[in-house]
Amino acid sequence: MTNSTATSTTTAPQEHGETADAPGTTRSLDAPGTARPADTPAATRSADPHGAAESRTAPWGTDPYANALRNGRGPLFLRRSDGWLLPLEVERWCSEAGAADLSALHRCEGPVLDIGCGPGRLVAELTALGHRALGIDVSEAAVARTRRIGGSALLRSVFDPLPGEGRWGTLLLVDGNIGIGGDPAALLDRAADLLSTGGLLIAETSPLDIDERVQVHLDDGLRTPAEKPAPGPADRPFPWARIGTPALLRYAGACGWRPADQWSAEGRAFVSLRRPRHPVRERSARTTSQSAESANSTPVISSQLER
Repeated sequence: MTNSTATSTTTAPQEHGETADAPGTTRSLDAPGTARPADTPAATRSADPHGAAESRTAPWGTDPYANALRNGRGPLFLRRSDGWLLPLEVERWCSEAGAADLSALHRCEGPVLDIGCGPGRLVAELTALGHRALGIDVSEAAVARTRRIGGSALLRSVFDPLPGEGRWGTLLLVDGNIGIGGDPAALLDRAADLLSTGGLLIAETSPLDIDERVQVHLDDGLRTPAEKPAPGPADRPFPWARIGTPALLRYAGACGWRPADQWSAEGRAFVSLRRPRHPVRERSARTTSQSAESANSTPVISSQLER
């Protein structure tokens, strides 16, 4: 790991067929260090009565994302419909936690849920630090790699039923995962469902002052459109968002979240927020299709579960 200086600017319900102890008890579903068989797409579908599991897992569960994780490197991009490419930092995700990561992990409180855990470096590091931690991701390759390096992970979307809802001490949304679903306000509402009263959300934001919602698809950049075979699941567009710190604070304030801290490390920007006691947005107004779209993106990042 490299060294860097972080500067601060401010001060599970049970799954189908599974038994999960709540965070804070003596054991949990997929307790760190406990091996369990990889979850299957069927398991995800069983928790999704509306049949949205396939649409939410396909982009992250197939090539080129799975290949990039297995190889530990890119190239891998999110491509907008206008051809603009956002590079994804696969090599960093597949490495050990770095100084910027540790600046966030050292702020974690209680049991930790890493949403869109990807290849698992943060879950594994939290486990090594003595935290009870779970990662969730919609990619089988991500979940398998997280378990292989010593973390605990489930094949789930953040919008699926999860263990310990309302009892997590900290949620992580890093590596761009604040963009999951393309609706930051809806994602903040879901985070409030998962956290305990006064719980902490740690999110990584864009270093740019940006508030962008787009449709994207995964692209390995290795072939031109003319060279590609017939479109497959990885070519299916899904909603994504990129937001900077000012935009996140606006969304958070509208939803009743309280700012706790802001800092930067190694060129990356982070914000921590305290869960609102009474979330402002009316959750019941959300449609099933909105929830399915929001789950569609598990970070670039992928994943969601207890650490």
